[in-house]
Amino acid sequence: MKRKSNILITGVAGFIGFNLSLSLLKENKQIIGIDNINDYYSVKLKKDRLTELKKFKNFKFFKTDLVNSNSLNKIFKKYKIDKIIHLAAQAGVRYSIENPKKYLNSNFVGFFNILELSRINKIKKIIYASSSSVYGNTKKFPLNEYSSLNPNNFYGLSKKTNEEIASIYAKYYKLKLIGIRFFTVYGEWGRPDMSIFKIIDASFKNKIFYLNNYGKHHRDFTYIGDVVKMLKKLKFRKKTTNEIYNISSNKPIKLGVIFNILSKYMKLPKIKKRQLQKADVVKTHGNNLKIIKNTGFKNFTNFEMGLLNTLKWYKAYNKIN
Repeated sequence: MKRKSNILITGVAGFIGFNLSLSLLKENKQIIGIDNINDYYSVKLKKDRLTELKKFKNFKFFKTDLVNSNSLNKIFKKYKIDKIIHLAAQAGVRYSIENPKKYLNSNFVGFFNILELSRINKIKKIIYASSSSVYGNTKKFPLNEYSSLNPNNFYGLSKKTNEEIASIYAKYYKLKLIGIRFFTVYGEWGRPDMSIFKIIDASFKNKIFYLNNYGKHHRDFTYIGDVVKMLKKLKFRKKTTNEIYNISSNKPIKLGVIFNILSKYMKLPKIKKRQLQKADVVKTHGNNLKIIKNTGFKNFTNFEMGLLNTLKWYKAYNKIN
């Protein structure tokens, strides 16, 4: 009887890691999940995500930190891992200015440990999370995978460095690596520190929503359902060494549009406008032709539908009628 392939997913209790794992588990894939359940945002939300994943018999979870190479090595030795989807990282642009050391540990050392253990254990196929933050502030759009990289914060720098480390491992150790530059992912089970979640949360909890840059930001919002579908369809080509792909909708939205849409479905919160915050970029807009060519995925979710799905999930999760 043929052995089931084991897929290791790091950051499994995170937003993207959870949604991807849930979809794969429903397809009876064997998932080994790793997460350190840190308190950057709601630990309860992360544990609730894990509760959903643990309903599946084909899911194994290990609470460990990527910095702990000994703990990781035991997992690698115990299981024959066929593929890694590395999504664990310390997130947050502004937080990286306040706490740079956390990024040094998780985003640099943690990523190195994953690649080094992959080399030792001869795991050839690895997908890893990068970010649109590697591009920094620019005025030439849409950004494609060959655009110049000028990160303006420690988080973006950590992701750019990850890509460079990956290119070295691909060159010298023949690993097949695919880096994904995510553009503002939103949707069900989303991160509480992201703007859409903050707007909805401020409304139902009667809090003030602080609108940065006076609402002049543009973001290439990408729906989580679309992200999961593209990740599942992503193919390792024969010549893959260290490929890079944008995952974006290619349709940047001005933040003010979010309020116009949500006003149809809920009462808007009190809004206080303020200046551009340190380390923020004004606009993101990613060219997605390369990922479409690789995956064949074209049916992107309408932004209003994605927002409505997010709102419905928030109300259900928080038991709001």
